[in-house]
Amino acid sequence: MAKNLAIVGYGKMGRFIEQLAPEYGFDPVLKLDEFNNAGYRAMTAENFRAIDVAIEFSVPAAAIGNIERLAALGVNTVVGTTGWLDQLEHVRQLVERAGNGLVWSPNYSIGVNVFLRAAAEVSRLLAAYPEYGAWAWEIHHITKKDAPSGTLLKLVEEMKNAGYDRPIDVSANRAGAHPGTHEIGFDSAADTITLRHAARSREGFARGALKAAQWIGGKKGFYEFKDILFS
Repeated sequence: MAKNLAIVGYGKMGRFIEQLAPEYGFDPVLKLDEFNNAGYRAMTAENFRAIDVAIEFSVPAAAIGNIERLAALGVNTVVGTTGWLDQLEHVRQLVERAGNGLVWSPNYSIGVNVFLRAAAEVSRLLAAYPEYGAWAWEIHHITKKDAPSGTLLKLVEEMKNAGYDRPIDVSANRAGAHPGTHEIGFDSAADTITLRHAARSREGFARGALKAAQWIGGKKGFYEFKDILFS
């Protein structure tokens, strides 16, 4: 029997999720967008009474409000919206107090999460060699709200956490309809090392979010997508 899914943020990603949801055992029975959920008016106990899991892909300005209301309603949630990282600890504490489950990631692509691990490992290996300087770069479609993206910020965070404590030059481009390319590199007088991930479409992000929604059902606590992939 299919589980009932709420899609909070019914834009391009939301439509991908709706299209693929049946493959993952979900029936997308509730779809909220900027029109029917203006001022969070659709975030009611009545609307969410039969919802098993929510996937939140909205905009940075709405994300925290959506997350707070979903937690209050006791709905386990997968969050893919970026641009609110300064509120991450608030959300972690909110989920713990509410006693529900939440998965967060700046990027639900399996490939990107493997790429994050690879970037951390190369950073760890080069941390002891000061002749290597580093950069992090991305390009996304012109309508993406945040620059640099949550994924690029996560890459830089992973590099630093791995022990690379020298400056990392960060840059971001927004143009056309590009679904997203992320690159990190290390350069010395002797050679250059470049790691790059290029997305071909949003499908990989949608599939990862649905995989996370399958996993978080019935669980409590705050998780990252990497906890699902690599645990």
